[in-house]
Amino acid sequence: MKGPAMIKDALIRLALGILWLLQWLPLPLLAALGTGLGRLLYRLAGSRRRIALRNLELCFPDMPLAERQAVVREHFGWLLRSLLERAMFWYGPPARLKRLIQVEGDIGLAEREFQATGRSTMWLCPHFVGLDVAGAAILLCQPRPGASIYQAQSNAVIDAAMKRGRLRFGDVEIFPRQDSVKPMLRAIKAGRGFFNLPDMDFGMQDAAFVPFFGVQAATLLAPSRMARMLNMVVQPVIAELLPGGQGYKVHFLPALENFPTLDAVADTARLNAFIEDQIRLRLPQYLWVHKRFKTRPPGEPSVY
Repeated sequence: MKGPAMIKDALIRLALGILWLLQWLPLPLLAALGTGLGRLLYRLAGSRRRIALRNLELCFPDMPLAERQAVVREHFGWLLRSLLERAMFWYGPPARLKRLIQVEGDIGLAEREFQATGRSTMWLCPHFVGLDVAGAAILLCQPRPGASIYQAQSNAVIDAAMKRGRLRFGDVEIFPRQDSVKPMLRAIKAGRGFFNLPDMDFGMQDAAFVPFFGVQAATLLAPSRMARMLNMVVQPVIAELLPGGQGYKVHFLPALENFPTLDAVADTARLNAFIEDQIRLRLPQYLWVHKRFKTRPPGEPSVY
């Protein structure tokens, strides 16, 4: 198997080389390229297209099929844009990114809270296609050092590229998901803000079934439990891609009030409702190709 593995690594290095070259393109051209490839992928990626359409059918059962198809078609354009524009976030000059990112809201909350009360901040970032933009804005545009959980990749070449891309801005530590949480907890107690992604289906470990657009969804309880254990401020951060290669907008929203409570399940349902409201504002940019409802309550069949 050594030969096929070497060929695979060579192809991945070639793809990363192309990604490095893409950083030099003007953003409007890069955006147009991503949108065009997204239209093509919508036709070719039948499995992911069906997952996205099924998710929309479950979440918006009254939406006509033609409208769901239009949303998913547009979603693939935003998705491919986000993948190609990752070239800038992994390799591009930080000064260029700062010019392209518009920041709205209370970006100084984390630093102000730590200086005044010693409390760390949890930046709550749902899975919109602009997640890399949110991470870059947190590291480039506000002074508090950061931390995040990292999903190690099975391929060493991709793993190294992703870690380099995510560690090159500011003061940040990333902790492998499969390792002990103790080093991460120590980093947060020392004052690092925590970049938390609350809305993927990781099964039932440390999770509960709570509604997501009216559908029972396995949802992590960790944001509530961690915030309570470490006395954290929880600030939602939402990133969006702007049309036509105009850049990006990152919304640092007000900290959640009366959060967390003693009821982690109720807190998690509240977070899902909050994310639903944010999705409605920018529907095609949510990550609809993820199997959000993969884990089902006992006795329920798969929805995919």
